[in-house]
Amino acid sequence: MLAVIQRVSEAKVEIEGKINAQIQQGFLILLGIHQADNEADCQYLANKISALRIFSDSEGKMNLDITAVDGRIILVSQFTLHAQTKKGNRPSFIEAARPEQAIPLYHQLIELLESKLGFPIQTGQFGADMQVSLVNDGPVTIIIDSQHPN
Repeated sequence: MLAVIQRVSEAKVEIEGKINAQIQQGFLILLGIHQADNEADCQYLANKISALRIFSDSEGKMNLDITAVDGRIILVSQFTLHAQTKKGNRPSFIEAARPEQAIPLYHQLIELLESKLGFPIQTGQFGADMQVSLVNDGPVTIIIDSQHPN
């Protein structure tokens, strides 16, 4: 799984002109699920995201996690994160998980995050055409790849 985590001062997801999710301070997470991903990848990401300390403390250092700042999360599935662009100019998405595999993993990650953090995770809608807007605070953007941890 590939998670692009953006620290935001506000974010929202609209579907067909209606707000589906909206937060103030927190994370907007774009999630790409690979065909090789499984439940262990969900657990890895849930552990990392819930403990990620990228909010500033009183000295301006990134020392605080999302619960310390009473932040919230919007999680948006985005298969295009697994685009293959080596050949030609039209991306291939062959390595992205098919919906029958991706949807259960997406929901499992949501449940794990909610359990660890103690608040509901807002989401986009899997497979929908969404308009995502955000104010990236910092900017701070962190990429976590469960298949290639660093």
